[in-house]
Amino acid sequence: MNSRISVILPAKNEAPSLPTVVARIEQHLPGAEIIVVNDGSTDDTANAAQTAGAQVVSHPYSKGNGAAIKTGARAATGEILVFMDADGQHDPADIPRLLARLDEGHDMVVGARQNGSQASLGRGVANGFYNRLASYMTGQPVEDLTSGFRAVRADKFREFLYLLPNGFSYPTTSTMAFFRAGYSVAYEPIHAAQRIGNSHIHLLKDGVRFLLIIFKIGTLYSPLKLFAPAALLFFLVGLGWYGYTFLSMGRFTNMSALLMSGSVIIFMMGLISEQITALMYKDDSRRS
Repeated sequence: MNSRISVILPAKNEAPSLPTVVARIEQHLPGAEIIVVNDGSTDDTANAAQTAGAQVVSHPYSKGNGAAIKTGARAATGEILVFMDADGQHDPADIPRLLARLDEGHDMVVGARQNGSQASLGRGVANGFYNRLASYMTGQPVEDLTSGFRAVRADKFREFLYLLPNGFSYPTTSTMAFFRAGYSVAYEPIHAAQRIGNSHIHLLKDGVRFLLIIFKIGTLYSPLKLFAPAALLFFLVGLGWYGYTFLSMGRFTNMSALLMSGSVIIFMMGLISEQITALMYKDDSRRS
């Protein structure tokens, strides 16, 4: 049965960890297809993966983690795709537990990192905020929005390849897309170990990226859930300012007009974005 499973590992300069990771995958999933997507590495990543027994697909230059995920998904032949990091953070021994949850009828199972698994306090706080925001947007409990360790049904995942960014936020995009499409998403507790080698995350650049994820969460699911509260806030502030200026000066100020008209504009932007989001999920077999 493992022959219908493809394990995809995006890798950039991960030569030190790949032999161990690939060997452990083969130990727990004998016969599974293992694809290492070499994302423009400058070290011996490709040779290390081939020597370990993995199939290697190489990018001529670094395109990003999300681009590697898409390349791997297109190259895979399995009915089930398992995505995991090539740096040793994810334990291949957890894969059977993710697959068992798929057998329960779910379409995607995400390895939810437990306490102590975050690389830093700041990242843990950020991920906690994302999880709460995504839970609010979807109305479903989201335990780990940004985990890159997940098992999915290949046909359903390929429906959303056109949505996935080339950068690091593919987990956020795929999770919200599955919720929006009405597919079943489940979470399985895991512990992420310390990575082997240096992280490719950069504080300033990825801080901006994480901020953009917040907006992506909304635009991928239901923009009005973000725009409507903002519009209401602007309207209430404008109304409050009008009350203050009317009582103190007896007039309606330009600031009150600006805030109230701004609230209408924000709300209308939310309505338009809601319609655009609906078109993003239009059924089209050519998107893959």
